[in-house]
Amino acid sequence: MAMEDDLPRRRDDIASQLAGEMLDRYSQAELLERIRLLEAEIERVRSRHQQAAGDRHAAEALFGKLGAT
Repeated sequence: MAMEDDLPRRRDDIASQLAGEMLDRYSQAELLERIRLLEAEIERVRSRHQQAAGDRHAAEALFGKLGAT
């Protein structure tokens, strides 16, 4: 894992920009589509998070075994 992985993300990243966007100009249908897309993105991020946790667990298990010998 690179050291940059532990640093906080920049405040001007895309997620931060989306969070601050005015929604008044969107129709109800557009808002529902946006919700669908964001929920899909949340699931994608959760999946990657779980994968990263598994990778970390595997690495800790491996290095823990190497350190014990």
